[in-house]
Amino acid sequence: MEDEYDFSQGKRGAIEPMSPGKTRITIRLDDDVLAWFREQVHLAGGGNYQTLINDVLRQYIQKRCEPLEETLRRVLREELERMGK
Repeated sequence: MEDEYDFSQGKRGAIEPMSPGKTRITIRLDDDVLAWFREQVHLAGGGNYQTLINDVLRQYIQKRCEPLEETLRRVLREELERMGK
């Protein structure tokens, strides 16, 4: 290790540029929630828990923004399947 280092050419910020369409944020999650996502990735044989969180949030948004007609069809299909018809 050197006694001093020259950081005069150093640049502030992330080392790797962010992908287009992505934004870096800081978010606080409960420990058990984060542990669940990490465990799911581990059980799946690897991957990125942040990607999994993003995918789950996207699915939630799409489901919440589902048009009424699609919601009714989905509910009817689920009920008919439950009744065995």
